Amino acid sequence: MSWMFFNCSSLTSLNLSNFNTDNVNDMIWMFFKCSSLTSLTLYFFNTNNVNNMNGIFCNCSSLTSLKLSSDFKTNNVNNMNAMFCKCSSLTSLKLSKFNTNNVKDMGMLFSGCSSLTVLDLSNFHTNNVKDMGMIFYDCSSLTDLDLSNFNTNNVKNNYYMLYGVRENCKIKTNDKRILNLIKKN
Repeated sequence: MSWMFFNCSSLTSLNLSNFNTDNVNDMIWMFFKCSSLTSLTLYFFNTNNVNNMNGIFCNCSSLTSLKLSSDFKTNNVNNMNAMFCKCSSLTSLKLSKFNTNNVKDMGMLFSGCSSLTVLDLSNFHTNNVKDMGMIFYDCSSLTDLDLSNFNTNNVKNNYYMLYGVRENCKIKTNDKRILNLIKKN
């Protein structure tokens, strides 16, 4: 399913209720640059076998609503690079069911999500993540960011991790490297 709707910039709606994704393991750039799509409901997506979600929603700049089912599992995903990158119209994301235990790449995950105001990632476990470069780059509307379970001990790239996040954003974390980045920001 990689690249399936890549650059479908005129696509305004999409009904995926009959898609069987049970055996899919790769969803790279699946909806990349579907820039006219305003809402997307993935209630019937079974992602149990997916290991790569690199850029799956990247550049869906008009997307204001993204509804993910409880079958949208991320427990086998190792790459979330740019997953929501430049989803600049999204004001909220509910990711409490995301399991990030196997993720190694979170670079640019929310980069350019300039309308997000609150992001609760308290369920994100990041012990295996190596890349967090630009993860929150230009998330300029964030007022609350919960990173309470973030562990950046294995992160090799945290370049511009918080660049563009407003100075008065409340960031909840105990991670020393993130605390140092906040001081520098």
